[in-house]
Amino acid sequence: MEVSMPLPQIYVEKTLAIIKPDIVDKEEEIQDIILRSGFTIVQRRKLHLSPEHCSNFYVEQYGKIFFPNLTAYMSSGPLVAMILARHNAISYWKELLGPSNSLVAKETHPDSLRAIYGTDDLRNALHGSKDFAAAEREIRFMFPKVIAEPIPIGQAAKDYLNLYVTPTLLEGLTELCKQKPTDPFIWLADWLLKNNPNKPKLYHHQIAEEF
Repeated sequence: MEVSMPLPQIYVEKTLAIIKPDIVDKEEEIQDIILRSGFTIVQRRKLHLSPEHCSNFYVEQYGKIFFPNLTAYMSSGPLVAMILARHNAISYWKELLGPSNSLVAKETHPDSLRAIYGTDDLRNALHGSKDFAAAEREIRFMFPKVIAEPIPIGQAAKDYLNLYVTPTLLEGLTELCKQKPTDPFIWLADWLLKNNPNKPKLYHHQIAEEF
């Protein structure tokens, strides 16, 4: 009896990078540095987040003294979000960024991106995911339609469904029963698109760009 072996899978680590509002005009030269550093830009979006969605993105910083200034800064204008991929993308991107405080970066890592483009401890020019879990959450937040890899299976898949899918689906099905539309499948599909909890809010005058 032959034992079928699973097909080999190639997984390249991904991280989220953000060019913050005050240096969006430097996007082209920053992208050039990213590409020359061995990264692939998998997806890119230019968007303007509301203060509410900036708060949701930086939820781990909630309650800290700089939190209001942080959300005001990040919602002050359009930003550029990118999914970067390469071997050990998270650690390599963090190394390229340098210390989170740009003033410290200028002293200790003068060739880092935050030393070059950052202003101070708040306006530090660029963002990078701190670890694998943060990268997954942040990529899903900025790119809600992206397929996360590796695709979870077993208990990990159940945990993902219970945390991210089931609550929204139950809410949609409950509303479906109340509304009793003529075409329930189309109605539910439209409802789920409009109520995707991971979809960032865009201001109407900004156009999202992707490649």
